[in-house]
Amino acid sequence: MSRIGRMPISIPNGVEVAVDGSTVQVKGPKGELKREVPADMELVIDNGILSVGRPSDAPVHRSMHGLTRSLVANMVQGVSGGFEKKLELTGVGYKASMQGTKLVLAVGYSHLVEMEPPAGITIEVPAPNRITVKGIDKELVGAISANIRSVRPPEPYKGKGIRYEGEYIRRKAGKAGIKR
Repeated sequence: MSRIGRMPISIPNGVEVAVDGSTVQVKGPKGELKREVPADMELVIDNGILSVGRPSDAPVHRSMHGLTRSLVANMVQGVSGGFEKKLELTGVGYKASMQGTKLVLAVGYSHLVEMEPPAGITIEVPAPNRITVKGIDKELVGAISANIRSVRPPEPYKGKGIRYEGEYIRRKAGKAGIKR
């Protein structure tokens, strides 16, 4: 039995979970999420506890058990508390700013890079070298953060670029001088 799949999901107050066939809909104070889950998985709601079951020990069911539980748990957590990713800009002259809802990055290119967040995602710039991406969909928050990071990923020689907060960049030694 999957250790992750068999863990129950407690549904907090103010969150409603509706299961209709293979569609799961979660409503909460921060918004509403809807997702298709594998049709074979059994979702049972009992006294504010949601549990995910699988019909057999077939490899396909075993692989989908933990995944389904994690997806639904992330939906419940997203509508009740939300998710956020923080990014840091490192480098001389590297900075971020907001123009309306657009994120504008100056990261060493000859032009400014503008990014428009999709619906449901909020981008904040608390300092010129910090970016915060917030939303209720964990998958979307991670994808947008990865897109921002991919504009100028950190390089291993000086460490310049856009990195996740707390991300460790393995540094390389530069050229060694020629000894004669």
